[in-house]
Amino acid sequence: MPYNSIISRTDAADLIPETVSREIIQGAVEQSAFLRLARRLQNMPTNQTKMPVLSLFPTAYFVTGDNGLKQTSEVNWSNKTIDAEEIACIVPIPESVLADSAYDIWGEVKPRVVEAVGKALDAAVFFGTNAPASWPDDIRTAAVAAANNVAIGGVGDLYDDLLGDGGVISKVEADGFMVNGHVAAIGMRSRLRAVRDTAGQPLFMRSMQQAGQYELDGAPILFPRNGGFSTATTWMFCGDFSQFVYSIRQDMTFKLLDQAVIQDGAGAIVYNLAQQDMVALRCVIRLGWQCPNPINQLQATEASRYPVGVLTT
Repeated sequence: MPYNSIISRTDAADLIPETVSREIIQGAVEQSAFLRLARRLQNMPTNQTKMPVLSLFPTAYFVTGDNGLKQTSEVNWSNKTIDAEEIACIVPIPESVLADSAYDIWGEVKPRVVEAVGKALDAAVFFGTNAPASWPDDIRTAAVAAANNVAIGGVGDLYDDLLGDGGVISKVEADGFMVNGHVAAIGMRSRLRAVRDTAGQPLFMRSMQQAGQYELDGAPILFPRNGGFSTATTWMFCGDFSQFVYSIRQDMTFKLLDQAVIQDGAGAIVYNLAQQDMVALRCVIRLGWQCPNPINQLQATEASRYPVGVLTT
């Protein structure tokens, strides 16, 4: 992990204008795909919240005859926990660079810090990248463990892999969930555009003149561009994302530091902000997530039940 990253005068050279252009053209700042799809619970009062999850259904019985005995049944719940973990980022910059810039550098930096947080969160939730040990298994690992994975070309063409019998969506439905959203690699856009019927007409494009509204079985498809989607192993996630919940312990906060030191992993001081006339913007957010995965009437075995399927490479 880097501890000596810094916005140098060279990095900010284009923000110290030569009266050429005073506009900074930024790309679209991508937010977390997971946070856009999952359900947000009320904020956590402590760093851990327990959730009661239904684990056993009651059973109803027919009664034999007028005086037949009615049988008893039970309902069970089990606890699942949401553990809040911290995602943080510090961006140092010399005060002289700030003073010489004609732009609001922090105003430009903050959206990119938010994007970096979204990238870290998506990579951890979907793929387990640098995920805290207290968090549940990442979505890809859990989907594969529940046998909800299909390799591209494993069932037939792309249409069958996703929508056909034995395809990704059918595996989620067999577990008792209805797919309401998809998260896909950006490369899936071209693959979907290429799917055609026997007459050569695109199946997923309504018009060649209008921007494509990417949907699959009536559910929208998100194509994250924050860098948190691993295309090495996965093409698409299809699932009922209302089954996922997250809770925030501490909202995203920004603090400008000017009297601190920044150390590397070995404890060595990399920057002394006061001594080197520097400031640093620190961003912190604490949150946790969980997949309650309650029992349903179609799949009673939790190990074989998951609300997401995955199309793998």
